[in-house]
Amino acid sequence: MRLLSQFVLWITGWKIVGEAPKEKKFIMIAAPHTSNWDLLYARAAFYILRIRLKYTIKKELFFFPLGILLKGIGGIPIDRKAKGKMVDKMVALYDEYDSLTIMITPEGTRSYSPRWKKGFYYIANEAKIPISLGFLDYKKKHAGIGPLIYPTGNYEEDLEKILTFYRGVTPKYPEQGVL
Repeated sequence: MRLLSQFVLWITGWKIVGEAPKEKKFIMIAAPHTSNWDLLYARAAFYILRIRLKYTIKKELFFFPLGILLKGIGGIPIDRKAKGKMVDKMVALYDEYDSLTIMITPEGTRSYSPRWKKGFYYIANEAKIPISLGFLDYKKKHAGIGPLIYPTGNYEEDLEKILTFYRGVTPKYPEQGVL
């Protein structure tokens, strides 16, 4: 998959920026998420960076045969209507594994949303793991990883650090982004 991923990014003109975090456990947010193409480019980048990750995706897409493919590349079905319990389930997963990366899109959708969902932050804070900033910059054709953010428990302050980083990233459809 790594060679195929390198070929896909090469043929489309994309470059990898940054390095995989050294930590064995972290949550990666992937933002801004505005296109179905995001999964292809992000997945290719993470194969190249040798990041073994799981990612959340709405449960409605886990139908036959697509569900088999999605699970095969790390997909975890999420019921987006279920509130609260998902954070506890994710924290329990981090407790269960010695090494785990879960990727979450904080917008929760490709469509415009006025603000990010807070679940990624609560998971990181409760599991005591850093937040890795994954990104796709369509203007520069850069796919990569920014700095790690260690949650302090002050959501607003930590979110501002995260948003400051993402303000320099251009999504495929800027009008659909939160930033």
